[in-house]
Amino acid sequence: MQITSILALPLKAVPLMPLVSIELVASRLFKLLLLAHGDMFERLGTYKSCRFSFAPTDLPLVFLIEPDLPRLKVVRKDETFTADAGVEAPLVMLLALLEGRCDADALFFSRDLKVIGDMEAMLAMRNALDDCDIDLPRDLARIGGPAAPIVHRLAVEIRSRSLKGIQ
Repeated sequence: MQITSILALPLKAVPLMPLVSIELVASRLFKLLLLAHGDMFERLGTYKSCRFSFAPTDLPLVFLIEPDLPRLKVVRKDETFTADAGVEAPLVMLLALLEGRCDADALFFSRDLKVIGDMEAMLAMRNALDDCDIDLPRDLARIGGPAAPIVHRLAVEIRSRSLKGIQ
């Protein structure tokens, strides 16, 4: 599994980009998902107050989610941060997990995915996300305005090419 070349070029620039611009885009996408899936974190129960980290192994970034606020923060991997539970995997795999397109247990036991911290909190997050029916191309198209059909088709194509071999 690898990021399709269409997506790989801008991601190669991530180490050079100002963190504030990355966080701005990531926060906008996070808010978009919250609008589309408002009850996304309701199944977390007592774990809703936990801080979760999502660390793409192929990017120098960590995405920190605080469901009870709700807030997303982006930090560079070399910065100090705290999280109650976290997961590390390639970006494409993290996005596939978000959409429920691959088996988290199989990835964990094959060591393609690493869980750190509170395992129960991460299981609660996985269960909460499993119920959301997240479809990133569909959800991204919602911000496309008149270009929504083009955004949707492009996102479907990028996802299809990127997921070859993991579905």
